[in-house]
Amino acid sequence: QVQLVESGGGLVQAGGSLRLSCTVANSDVSINSMGWFRQTPGVQRELVAGITIGGVTNYGDSVKGRFTISRDGAKNTVFLEMNSLKPEDTAVYYCNADSGATLPGDYWGQGTQVTVSS
Repeated sequence: QVQLVESGGGLVQAGGSLRLSCTVANSDVSINSMGWFRQTPGVQRELVAGITIGGVTNYGDSVKGRFTISRDGAKNTVFLEMNSLKPEDTAVYYCNADSGATLPGDYWGQGTQVTVSS
């Protein structure tokens, strides 16, 4: 069973920064892709950023140039550095992982709230 443990959400003013982290725990599955999705009420969950074990990254259009995803492969931990935050970045952010190369994958974290005040 794969468990994803998230941390780092919170409240920040517009223009500020936050860093999210997600670690794979209790897994007997080899993880390839990891990433983050976000969701607001009534809106479909959208990709924020993803990264493969080989370091290939992709980003949602709305966060390009502001967010950076990175990964510690040895620890199966993924980080999301969020800069120049905007109120429209407010959402629940979910960590996602899979043994394959594409996201969304099979495994989800419990979600962490990010709130950006104007």
